[in-house]
Amino acid sequence: MANRMTLNETSYHGKGAIEAIVDEVKSRGWSKALICTDPDLIKYGVTSKITDLLDKATLPYELFSDIKPNPPIENVLSGVEAYKKAAADYIIAIGGGSSIDTAKAVGIIITNPEFADVRSLEGVAPTRNKCAPIIAVPTTAGTAAEVTINYVITDQEKKRKFVCVDTNDIPVISCVDPDMMMSMPASLCASTGMDALTHAIEGYITKGAWEMTDMMHLKAIEIIGRSLRDSVKGDAAAREDMALGQYIAGMGFSNVGLGIDHSMAHTLSAYYDTPHGVACAIFLPTVMEYNAEFSGEKYKYIAQAMGVKNTESMSQAEYRKAAIDAVKSLSKDVGIPQNLKDIVKEEDLDYLSESSIADACAPGNPRTVSKEDVIKLFKSLL
Repeated sequence: MANRMTLNETSYHGKGAIEAIVDEVKSRGWSKALICTDPDLIKYGVTSKITDLLDKATLPYELFSDIKPNPPIENVLSGVEAYKKAAADYIIAIGGGSSIDTAKAVGIIITNPEFADVRSLEGVAPTRNKCAPIIAVPTTAGTAAEVTINYVITDQEKKRKFVCVDTNDIPVISCVDPDMMMSMPASLCASTGMDALTHAIEGYITKGAWEMTDMMHLKAIEIIGRSLRDSVKGDAAAREDMALGQYIAGMGFSNVGLGIDHSMAHTLSAYYDTPHGVACAIFLPTVMEYNAEFSGEKYKYIAQAMGVKNTESMSQAEYRKAAIDAVKSLSKDVGIPQNLKDIVKEEDLDYLSESSIADACAPGNPRTVSKEDVIKLFKSLL
C-alpha cells in the first residue's frame, strides 16, 4: 500500500514571513479577502500587522471576527454568509486553530455548497472541489492547522467535537512568522506547545506511521523538548523554534493520523470547554503508558529526542519510563495541571468514553481501545 503525503503548496518561515502575503495575492490575481480572526487579536493589534500590509498595498478586505475558541457550527455558518456578503475570493486566516479551522470549513462550503449543514463534513467527506484559497497565518505554536488536512468543529447542541479530514481544505499559503506569536501569554504558549508535542508523539506511534513521518515527528519532538520551557518564559529565539517545531509535527501527523489522546481531548474540551492543548497534555503521559507495549523501540527514540542521556544502556522498561518521565517533567515545568479532578465528573464518564471511542482519531491508536479502557484512563486521572 502506498503512503500518501499532502502538504500546503507554499510556506514561508521566520521573521518577516507575513511580508510575502502582498506579492502572493498580487501574483495570483486575487481581488478581495475575508479575514478570519478573533476579537482579542484585533484588540491587541496582532491582526493589524496583516491589515497594515494590505492597506499599504491597497488590497481590499473585510474582517470576520465572530470566532470563538473550539469554534461551533454557528461560527462556520456566519463565516459563510460573511464571505458571500463581502464578495471575497480568498481568505486570510489569522489566529490559532479556531480561526484557521473556521476558515477551512467556510472555504470548503463556499466551493462545495452541498455540505452547507456543516455536520455532513465530519470524517472524510466526499467533497469534490478545493476550498476557497486560504492564506493561513498562525498566532500560536501548536495546532499546525496551517499545514494539515484536518479541522475540528464543535456541535454545541450535542456537546461534542467532530473531526473533518479533507485534502481539499489545506491552505494554499502558510506564513509561519514568530513575530505573530510573541504576544501569546505564558499559559497559551504552554498549552499550544504541549498540543504540538502530543501531535508529534502520537503521530510517531500511530498505526499509520512510516519512515518519512517518523523523521518529521522525531525532529519536532527534539525542537519542542528543548524550546518549550524558554518559549513559555517569553524567549524570542525559543518561540521561533516552537513555530518551526509545531509546523514540522503538523507535516507528519496530518498524513498518518493521531490516537486516543486526541480523541479524549476532543471530548473533554467539547463537554467542559477545557482548552484543547491542556486536555492533550493532561492525557499524554497516561496514554503513553497505555500504549507503551505496542510501540516497539520507539520510546527509546522519544526519550533521546527529549534529551534523555544513556538510553542505549537502558532496558526496554527503563527507556519507556524515561520517555514518559521526560514528558511529565516538561508538562509540569510549563504549568499544565497533572490530573482531571477539577474538571471531570465521574457521572459523565460513560458519555465521555463513548464519545472518545467514536472520535475520528481513535482508530489510529497503536493499541486497540475499548470503552472500558477509556473509562479506566479517565478514572486514573481523577
